[in-house]
Amino acid sequence: MEPVADDRQRIDKWLWHARVVRARSAAAALAACGHVRVNGQRIDAASRAVKPGDVVTVALDRTVRVMKVLGFAERRGGAEAARLLYEDLSAPPPEPAAAAAGRDAGSGRPTKRDRRQLDHLRWYDDAG
Repeated sequence: MEPVADDRQRIDKWLWHARVVRARSAAAALAACGHVRVNGQRIDAASRAVKPGDVVTVALDRTVRVMKVLGFAERRGGAEAARLLYEDLSAPPPEPAAAAAGRDAGSGRPTKRDRRQLDHLRWYDDAG
């Protein structure tokens, strides 16, 4: 992927090149609906330009992605090239509920023995 000599790029084009969305029209729709913020300010036009160092916040699929713009691209490339365009500042995803409950992920339903042990613990908690 060849870097662009310009110091600015349209937000819809940058989101598409960075592979945040699958289509440039989807990026334009996100910007028009107000789901994109640049440096904390909501934008309402896909033509808003971003420059290196800007922080872009995008609300997607019940998650929020925060990215710092590092560069631009002339053409849309692969995923490895797209990751060079930004630094991900998003919070790490929460751990699954199964891990929080103390069970191993993928262990399936509790066995009859597990249920009896849980019932035994619950009975002693209620009794005493």
